Amino acid sequence: MTVISPRRRREIIDALRRGTVPQRGLDVMAVGLDRFQLALNDELDVAADGGAVFKAVRGEYGAGKTFFARWLTETAKQRGFATAEVQISETETPLHRLETIYRRITENLATEATGPSAFREVIDGWLRVLEEDAIAAGADAADRGEVARRAETLLEQRLATVSRTAPAFAAALRGYHEATTTGNIETADGLAAWLGGQPHVAASVRRVAGVRGDLDHFGALGFLQGLLAVLRDSDYRGLVLVLDEVETLQRVRSDVREKSLNALRQLLDEIDAGRFPGLYVLITGTPAFYDGTQGVQRLPPLAARIGVDFSGDPRWDNPRAPQVRLLGFQRDSLQELGQRVRDIYAAGSPQADRIAALVTDGYLGGLADTVAGRLGGKVGIAPRLYLRKLVDILDKIEQFPEYMPAETSAIVVAEAELNADERAAIGGLDAIQIDV
Repeated sequence: MTVISPRRRREIIDALRRGTVPQRGLDVMAVGLDRFQLALNDELDVAADGGAVFKAVRGEYGAGKTFFARWLTETAKQRGFATAEVQISETETPLHRLETIYRRITENLATEATGPSAFREVIDGWLRVLEEDAIAAGADAADRGEVARRAETLLEQRLATVSRTAPAFAAALRGYHEATTTGNIETADGLAAWLGGQPHVAASVRRVAGVRGDLDHFGALGFLQGLLAVLRDSDYRGLVLVLDEVETLQRVRSDVREKSLNALRQLLDEIDAGRFPGLYVLITGTPAFYDGTQGVQRLPPLAARIGVDFSGDPRWDNPRAPQVRLLGFQRDSLQELGQRVRDIYAAGSPQADRIAALVTDGYLGGLADTVAGRLGGKVGIAPRLYLRKLVDILDKIEQFPEYMPAETSAIVVAEAELNADERAAIGGLDAIQIDV
């Protein structure tokens, strides 16, 4: 059985029970992603060495794009990166408003040791590093004033490049450092919020640091550059940023779509220009977004930069290409995923022997066939429902000694359990019968 900590086991099982992608422990569930591992590791090394990477992932609904993205971020955190996952939304997080994207980055910033939001801890950690370096350079540790002055000098030196393009970021950091040194908590809290892109920070707080207004679209990339500088000086290897569900751009007004695509092109150009050392950007979308007239193809310079010919045999897809595709689960990989989840569940269950006896590999294969069959034979969109029903069966085996899944004539899947893609696959039935 798979060896896994009780906490990770609980997080994985709880998420699958709800029908969602777990936030942690995805390495033990990464079925079929081996072919990407080497290329992604190489790209993370590029970012860690001061380069920058832009990667696009394509796949139909249910193909595992969100799983892939979270698998990448978990891998990155284990290698010393900070990460942020931003779900693109036409109302809450529109791509063309980069100030909103930056704010979501700081709200969702996570590290291996700290979950969202780790932004304030990263800033505080960076200031501690400055003070430690100041003391190492000769400042008297007992003289807090001298330490603070030398730390401020180091702050100016290390943000020199950022100050040329985003002077407000450096000014706010300077004000935040002074506020924390003098114990002015209210001012420090306000400036931390302003550094994180939060709107409506009191004018009295901003005046302390000599900054004005709220962060706008044009200043957002400068603030991102500042955040990367802080992460590097705090011994993080970089930032992995996931922009998920970018295909929502297809549903917005044409003028908003044009602005959003242009913002994406601008970000790609800035990455290529070397403005964001340590940044790895991953976007996810459907094939229609990359190939259709309402997506990337509307902006030829962007299409030319990330376009890849996928007309050939998928076996020869290049994982190093700027765009890669996920083919979704096949029957064998779906069964293998079920085996891994069963073993994870059994590893912490007092009914491990009973689970092994009742939920055999053959049983898992039959369950995979039946769920996929009830979804119009589309195995690629079956994993969510398949795993949710499997966890439900495992729960019953663990809780009820009399429960015998092999003797159960049918498992009812109510319409409320289905998402939009699953309903479309089965024709919108109110309920379906799954014979096991």
